[in-house]
Amino acid sequence: MVDYSVWDHIEVSDDEDETHPNIDTASLFRWRHQARVERMEQFQKEKEELDKGCRECKRKLAECQKKMKELEVADQESGKGELERLQAEAQQLKNEEKSWENKLEELRKKEKNMPWNVDTLSKDGFSKSVFNVKPEEKEETEEQKEKKHKTFVERNEKQIKHFGMLRRWDDSQKYLSDNPHLVCEETANYLVIWCIDLEVEEKHALMEQVAHQTIVMQFILELAKSLKVDPRACFRQFFTKIKTADQQYMEGFNDELEAFKERVRGRAKVRIEKAMKEYEEEERQKRLGPGGLDPVEVYESLPPELQKCFDVKDVQMLQDTISKMDPTEAKYHMQRCIDSGLWVPNAKTAEGAEKGGDGAEAVYEEIKKESGDEEKGNP
Repeated sequence: MVDYSVWDHIEVSDDEDETHPNIDTASLFRWRHQARVERMEQFQKEKEELDKGCRECKRKLAECQKKMKELEVADQESGKGELERLQAEAQQLKNEEKSWENKLEELRKKEKNMPWNVDTLSKDGFSKSVFNVKPEEKEETEEQKEKKHKTFVERNEKQIKHFGMLRRWDDSQKYLSDNPHLVCEETANYLVIWCIDLEVEEKHALMEQVAHQTIVMQFILELAKSLKVDPRACFRQFFTKIKTADQQYMEGFNDELEAFKERVRGRAKVRIEKAMKEYEEEERQKRLGPGGLDPVEVYESLPPELQKCFDVKDVQMLQDTISKMDPTEAKYHMQRCIDSGLWVPNAKTAEGAEKGGDGAEAVYEEIKKESGDEEKGNP
């Protein structure tokens, strides 16, 4: 037969009492609850003090008994008085220990007979919540990321490009449902690079198409981060939301898409400029003369009258111009022309320069001499 007597000692909940209409019921319940909590706190404090006193008494008794054993082992006449004192102290501590234990036993009986209430009626057996969240992964190094991206692209490049060419929401959702492994950072990174490549190739319409799918993938990844779940577990949620999205959400999507396309155009422009500079530098290296100077740069640094001589390729005009110039300046410009390959001296002059002579001075003297011989020959 079931014993229901345990329920006879339950303190009725505050809000089950009927009160007079003129009494503030909420305040009365609050005061009652506060008084009961204070009684419980006082009881707990008393229990803790008794426990502390009992433990302290047992500690002193253990120390006293230890000293007694040490004196008994020593067995010295001079220690008899101390031993008797310790024995008396030990007996007193035993009596105190028994007194503390009796008080604790009385307190436990009192606690057992106390009525249950809303604060003591039940307690948690265990409290545990489990959330299905994606565990935090250790951050990968740049080398690991690059290797992972390369391997992923080698395996899935064809599928990624197929996704990049889709446009309708339903088509994109179905394709990702059939290929959930594409929902990841590697796909988004590949689409970004592909957009830049298309813009560099001036395939603007195709770039805008792929850019749309890039933002779709990035929105899915951002949603996964905010929910702290694997992207493959939430891409359907994104498509459900985007297909029924309000104007504000769609404006946010389109604004991000336009901003992304502008960033792609900027990156493509920088890449084209870099390629042009590299090409120009390669061409410049090919043009360098025997002295390591660029003939274009040397030509642009020449005085206008010398430039005209090279424009018309008139040796006589060059000789006349050189003879009229300051010798130091003429030698300077002629040396630069030789080093850049803009002017190739004749074999005799070149042979003299190789033997250690000043190439510019030799050329200058040669041109001046030829010019002087021609003047003598004219009547």
